[in-house]
Amino acid sequence: MHAGHRHLAGGSVMGVLSGMRVVEGSAFVAVPLAGLTLAQMGAEVIRFDRLEGGLDAGRWPLAPSGRSLFWSGLNKGKKSVAVDMKSDVGRELITRIVTAPGEDAGLFITNLRVRGWMDHATLSQHRPDLISVTLSGDRHGRPAVDYTVNPALGIPDITGPETHDGPIASALPAWDLIAGQMVASSLLAAERQRLRQGVGQAVDLTLKDVAAAMVGHLGMIGDAAVNETPRGKAGNALYGAFGDAFLCACGRRVMVIGLTDRQWRGLVKITNMAEVMTALEARQQVDLRDEGVRWRMRHVLAAIFAPWFADRRVDEFADSFDQAGLTWSVFRTMREALAEDPDLSEANPMFSMLDQPGLGRFPVPGSPVEFGAHARSAPQAAPVLGQDTEEVLSEVAGLDGMEIARLYDAGVVDGPRRRSAA
Repeated sequence: MHAGHRHLAGGSVMGVLSGMRVVEGSAFVAVPLAGLTLAQMGAEVIRFDRLEGGLDAGRWPLAPSGRSLFWSGLNKGKKSVAVDMKSDVGRELITRIVTAPGEDAGLFITNLRVRGWMDHATLSQHRPDLISVTLSGDRHGRPAVDYTVNPALGIPDITGPETHDGPIASALPAWDLIAGQMVASSLLAAERQRLRQGVGQAVDLTLKDVAAAMVGHLGMIGDAAVNETPRGKAGNALYGAFGDAFLCACGRRVMVIGLTDRQWRGLVKITNMAEVMTALEARQQVDLRDEGVRWRMRHVLAAIFAPWFADRRVDEFADSFDQAGLTWSVFRTMREALAEDPDLSEANPMFSMLDQPGLGRFPVPGSPVEFGAHARSAPQAAPVLGQDTEEVLSEVAGLDGMEIARLYDAGVVDGPRRRSAA
């Protein structure tokens, strides 16, 4: 018999989504990020994994202990169930967890759709108002990741230095990150419709479609379709306006932006380049208030500004740039950013120092979103594999102690208590 919807002991802190239960079957970036987003807004997120861990359980970067910093980062504040997904009994348990009753339950996000038991058509037979959001690779059913979607859509061809001939992939999985937020927002949209109309539904999206939509929204498809000259690489230059990287006397580089008219005028004023720019406009018969003009003349402008930066250390102009409200930044490595930028420390209310077994002690972010009606909640560490198996089987799947013990004994489920006893 299924148990009603109740919060588990040690469940999610109160938040705007408090009371909502989401079940997650996922790996890698997008769907785990969706679950993390919902968990940090107060939802109770239960993820299930294979007994040996999911496909990304050991993904880099790793801590010195060998534990995955990647997996722990994307699964903070969730509950973990370890189950034999190949067995009929294990699959039936997952089905019961996904389709457990409750007005705020019956919500499932996944990128691991397996037809015949973990797809919407099958699961909704157990709960007709089930909402499932499934992320796939592409609309043809093929697998895809950022490193394959980007080349397919031409992004690496416009990435990197102007003098570089080959394509350059990005280290940031942009489409995964956007897709993760779309999984979360799609789930909430479908849940809103269910509250109003009482209907569940399958929601499907693909990583490549997410990327293709974004490329289209940014005008890049239209640009390729209607303009004869293709967009090329631009290095660190800001496409379509002015912005570039400059080497300073101290050996550090800065990125300086002149996208808007205000940004451009501020940069010109504080570097005392007004007369130079006026003379350039007269000589070239252009108006540098036009951002397109600044883009076309980017090499000339960069050459004018470069000596100013080359003669100065960053600490000589940083305060004046900030006081003038300029848009700029120092280039840093990740380690330098951690050491120098207070926004990556407890000075930023989003961060808390967590001492995580097997990982170490370092700043961990909570949700970047602040809701006026809710206090910001501190981030919670990720669970160890199977940490909440027993509680979820009892509170969500509705099993009694004897049934749960038999499942442990049969090796269908696992958790820290069984591993420590062994």
